[in-house]
Amino acid sequence: MYPHKNVPSVSVIYAQTGSATKSNELGMRAMQERAYQMRGEQYLLIKSPPASGKSRALMFIALDKLNNQGIKQAIVVVPERSIGSSFADEPLSKFGFWTDWEVNPRWNLCNAPTSDSGKVKSAKSFLDSDDQVLVCTHATFRFAVDELGVDAFDDRLIAVDEFHHVSANLDNNKLGSHLSDFIDRDKVHIVAMTGSYFRGDAVPVLRPEDEAKFETVTCTYYEQLNGYTHLKKLDIGYYFYTGSYSDEILAILNPNEKTIIHIPSVNSRESTKDKHKEVEHILDELGDWIGTDPTTGFQLVKTEDGRTLKIADLVDDEPAKREKVATSLKDPAQKNNRDNVDIIIALGMAKEGFDWIWCQHALTVGYRASLTEVVQIIGRATRDAEGKTRARFTNLIAEPDASSQEVAEAVNDTLKAIAASLLMEQVLAPRFNFTPKNKSDGPSEGYDYGEGGYQEGKCNIGFNYESGQFQVEIEGLVEPKRDEAKRVCKEDLNEIITAFVQDKPSIERGMFDEELVPEELTQVRMGKIVKDRHPELDDDDQEAIRQHAIAALNLTQKAKQTVLESDGDEESKNTALIEGVRKFAMDVRELDIDLIDRINPFSEAYSILAKTMSEERLKEVAAIIAGKKVKLTPDEARNLSKRALKFKQERGRLPSLTSPDPWEKRMAEGVAFLTRMKAETADE
Repeated sequence: MYPHKNVPSVSVIYAQTGSATKSNELGMRAMQERAYQMRGEQYLLIKSPPASGKSRALMFIALDKLNNQGIKQAIVVVPERSIGSSFADEPLSKFGFWTDWEVNPRWNLCNAPTSDSGKVKSAKSFLDSDDQVLVCTHATFRFAVDELGVDAFDDRLIAVDEFHHVSANLDNNKLGSHLSDFIDRDKVHIVAMTGSYFRGDAVPVLRPEDEAKFETVTCTYYEQLNGYTHLKKLDIGYYFYTGSYSDEILAILNPNEKTIIHIPSVNSRESTKDKHKEVEHILDELGDWIGTDPTTGFQLVKTEDGRTLKIADLVDDEPAKREKVATSLKDPAQKNNRDNVDIIIALGMAKEGFDWIWCQHALTVGYRASLTEVVQIIGRATRDAEGKTRARFTNLIAEPDASSQEVAEAVNDTLKAIAASLLMEQVLAPRFNFTPKNKSDGPSEGYDYGEGGYQEGKCNIGFNYESGQFQVEIEGLVEPKRDEAKRVCKEDLNEIITAFVQDKPSIERGMFDEELVPEELTQVRMGKIVKDRHPELDDDDQEAIRQHAIAALNLTQKAKQTVLESDGDEESKNTALIEGVRKFAMDVRELDIDLIDRINPFSEAYSILAKTMSEERLKEVAAIIAGKKVKLTPDEARNLSKRALKFKQERGRLPSLTSPDPWEKRMAEGVAFLTRMKAETADE
């Protein structure tokens, strides 16, 4: 009945400083105070994890815009009705602010029983009224803009929650198209809020020219979780199983932990195609069913040790039953009651915006639709609550079976799970700020440079424990020149890394190609991703972004070795990630960008996979991926030739096909491939 098979691929221990929950004299936490200082900006982007207080930060900013900046009204836009409750009335003056946040019930359209057309009429009535705040869904807002036009919203604040739903692909994303029109017209203020500023499809959230207009307020996951009072440890891992998941779920489900179980879609490989029987089977595995609570609708199950578990079934198709359970979970009177419910079983619910502070374990069956969804699910478990010292996320995935017709899909899901793990390592790590070694002005205030302090002439690594930020000096690092490139290096490295770890050829080769030359990934593939995302930048700025992104990814991977190998006490484990980066820098002769480029970003992920998956299955996966291997593509050859030209500029000669250095040889192969291709074209 207790977990014994889960292998964490990410395990982070935090310092419990309490700083994330402390408030100033206006009742603002640290992130909210930073956001409020930017309240005069016309376009503001708040990137901050779940439970960090984004909704209240918006309230502070909106009230100032409404009362002091000449803004007529504020329109708060949320992805689904349930999230509208996050923007309900708040007595802010009770905690020191100069006024309260109030929403006339008539204008909270998330609670309105009317149709979409009725809500659009209500939105028009609001625009014509003297009231100040409207709350509605993304869908209602899209319909209202379609009908009323962008000019109807002039001189108003539009606040978009869960901003990652927006896409720069304007043909397929109506909300993104509308926001682009608003920015082009330049007559509204926009506050965008998200805990995951990337999309599952690797399409940018905003067009570069639009994004450049936003000022950004960032609170990292590390800063948020390190500043909690109670939560100390977060584990993230995946577990591969054979047969039916419902037969093995108790291997990792601990009935003593408050858990959200997300069962698989009926269309997925992991589903038995009967979701109700899956729920019944889980209940049977947990103990003996003894009835349904008439007040809450929760299922009651008696365990072997005599405890009665209260289980919320959100899978039931009967609307009345499911609505009763959902209402019981949202009951404000029970928000701080740890004993209200023990386990929630959901399918398509209890994810984005769902608030259950006591959740200790988010257990998800089957790979989800996107990395964004995975991050949102993990966010359900990362709330701070008294007595809750550990949280974890586990992804159950069916092992690939070469005899199955679905083996390709299974391998794809495996790689996606690894990509999610790599991304979460980056999201949870402290923030990296890189500088060239020869450009350093000496130690920065507030940074700890380890034993011996800052040392002139060496590549120093400093860490600010309060802000959760690294400062790393790297020999040969290219600095960004244009403001957009500087912004990307400062704010958006995780977005570049997200696109990279979702690049199937990169992860396949990085994990299973024994002949891989790491620079093919770190320079060529990452370089292509940066170029595709930022074609407006010149080669030098694209190279600067590439170097910053791969340095952040590979330094995190090297630090992870120390975290997983650490067997010290909690205090030493708390600093293991920080010391891991320092240890790697000390173990090499010089921390330079060429050395970082020679690290395979996926090697550590492979070592975790080898511990998690059976040797037989691992060999099958490797064989399947090897069968898809393509020698060289024209696009890759062109990228290699560009690197070869740079090599010639530095060395005075072209790379050699007979060189013992595998990267030099690979560049030479790229030049030779391109030469043959041109010759063949000339002969035609």
